[in-house]
Amino acid sequence: MGLYVLHLHLHGLFRGHDLELGRDPDTGGQTTYVLQLVRALAVRPEVELVEVVTRQIHDRRVAADYAQAEESLGPHARIVRLPFGPRRYLRKELLWPHLDELADALVERLRAQERRPDWIHAHYADAGHVGALLQRRLGLPLVFTGHSLGREKRRRLIHAGLDSTQIEAQYAMARRIDAEEMTLAHSQLVVTSTPQERDQQYSRYGRFLPERARVIPPGVNSRLFHPPLQGEAERGIEALMQPFLRQPAKPPLLAICRPDPRKNIPALVEVFGRSELLRSNHNLVLVLGSRDDPRQLEKQQRDVLQQVFELVDRHDLYGRVAYPKQHQRSQIPEIYRWASRLGGVFVNPALTEPFGLTLLEAAASGLPLVATDDGGPRDILATTASGQLVDVSDLDALQQALEESLRDRERWRRWSHNGIEAVSRSFSWDAHITQYLAAATAALRAAPPVRPIGPGHPFDPARRPQRLLVLDLDGSFGAPDPLSMAELRRQIQSDPELALAITTGRGIQSARLRYSELHLPDPLLWITQAGSELHVGDHPDPQWQRRIGRGWDREAVAAAMAELEPRVQRQPEDDQGPFKLSYTLAEPDQGILPVVRQTLRSHGLLARPHLFQHWYLDVLPLTASKVEALRYAALNWNLELGSILVEASRQGDGELLQGLPLGVVPNDHDADLEPLRQHRRVFFSSRPQAWGLLDGLRHHRFLSR
Repeated sequence: MGLYVLHLHLHGLFRGHDLELGRDPDTGGQTTYVLQLVRALAVRPEVELVEVVTRQIHDRRVAADYAQAEESLGPHARIVRLPFGPRRYLRKELLWPHLDELADALVERLRAQERRPDWIHAHYADAGHVGALLQRRLGLPLVFTGHSLGREKRRRLIHAGLDSTQIEAQYAMARRIDAEEMTLAHSQLVVTSTPQERDQQYSRYGRFLPERARVIPPGVNSRLFHPPLQGEAERGIEALMQPFLRQPAKPPLLAICRPDPRKNIPALVEVFGRSELLRSNHNLVLVLGSRDDPRQLEKQQRDVLQQVFELVDRHDLYGRVAYPKQHQRSQIPEIYRWASRLGGVFVNPALTEPFGLTLLEAAASGLPLVATDDGGPRDILATTASGQLVDVSDLDALQQALEESLRDRERWRRWSHNGIEAVSRSFSWDAHITQYLAAATAALRAAPPVRPIGPGHPFDPARRPQRLLVLDLDGSFGAPDPLSMAELRRQIQSDPELALAITTGRGIQSARLRYSELHLPDPLLWITQAGSELHVGDHPDPQWQRRIGRGWDREAVAAAMAELEPRVQRQPEDDQGPFKLSYTLAEPDQGILPVVRQTLRSHGLLARPHLFQHWYLDVLPLTASKVEALRYAALNWNLELGSILVEASRQGDGELLQGLPLGVVPNDHDADLEPLRQHRRVFFSSRPQAWGLLDGLRHHRFLSR
């Protein structure tokens, strides 16, 4: 039986033909890489099936292709599109609140299949978040490729003059970095493109283990990207450039990228405009994706294009600069060859470049390179010896590098030859796939998957409920109204297929005592100690604690947290648990969470903080939470998450309302739960406490299912 590999590529516009590269910031080099990787994997004899899970999109602004549930990529590969969040197209920063929905749907899909993937490969932080949850819940090995890392991007944005508030508002950077840290903690293999990426970018992450990283440079399709052939003419490209250039035979400076501020294209136009040598002897060709109406582009893209237009006008570059409005993806290889035939150079002026696949494509086509010295180009140029690096933040240095690269024709020929040979030798897809399969199968052997079900658990199939109602013992029942509680009791007792689950930060004995005061039917499931303990009826589940206890060092966590006193004060020992340390804040402070996370990571501790009711903080094992305990129980019972209704009202319990379970929020809830109104499965009642819960039962028709 051959390998079954599942890739997660969640943002942008992804299909098997006519990639809309450059249409927006989310549809770029990662899209190309994933498609080529999947196709190259699918033709290997040891591979039986490759799937790519991406987002299903129903939006009149994009092609109907993206609404297809499945798309074949050949006999052994396909794209699977699953819906999560709104139906419309969203930029990647807006996907974060909806990722748990996809994780839940994927767990249920994979659980129902006869065969599960040999491993999951997550691309970028959003897919990494989902992949980490799949690894945690199903025990599937996880491979991660970051493509672009949040800490590196934040560093460059701050260098470019943005402040932390702007960065967070625009890029949801804290959420992204937390997801990257979580993904690295769950990954058996991290694939990087260059040693620089491994040693300098990933090393900024507390959860990164260098021994789990492998440098495997992406491949280049030699059938598409090759030097100009004798007798070949790029007539279509000449026609594409003709409307812009007075003398189209001049050697061009070529840049191909999205109109993204990080790509730094206005700096290239500025340098070209102020250099008499470049203006007189060369053209500037900017392939900045395809656009129909610039007004429909995102603001960042519009701003970049507006800067380009203004610089062309200011330096009077008409007739010397081409920026075609439309091109086909199939024309990109021809554009490289056209520029190479004319003796041009390829320029990558990005502020930072995680890898630089376009550099390899250009080098394979015989184009010398002038590239940013920040990121992957360092390793590419070290391997290919086909151009030079430059500090692109220094416009004088960039101008000098461009002028020098085009002045010495003998060096141009040497660089061109070196690039062609080096890409053929070191950056083929065959070599990439061979290394990839070897690294992934070795990681698979070294880390056998953890099965979600094993001996010693108390989940008797005979006691499997048809529906599960989850109540927060610490929230909505502080001063229960007798009439509402009597009605709730009556409705619960009237449904023999309904079972109760209780979530609480208390220990089991304290929870039972408090629950007895409510006079409700006995719960089937107890999730206590903030999710670090689990009981089915009277029976504890030792397997759950074995799972969450891997890597848990309670004493080391306590010592690390002591460094944060007096901002946090440890609660009395009666409030602690073997897998939970509880603290009270000196004052309400949302900013404490990133501080605690960074403290735990800096000590290499597999632990996570959870803030609730604004004043209280629990530190738990990395994989422990009420959410994960509930998913674990559902898996063991083979209970669909849509058959679970969760009630929550407190700050800190919003995560219980994410994903596929149904939710209800009474009107006396904490304001922090307000963003969950956008979730279609969460009902907000106009009544408090148990009355609100009764409204939710009626709204979801939960008792009549």
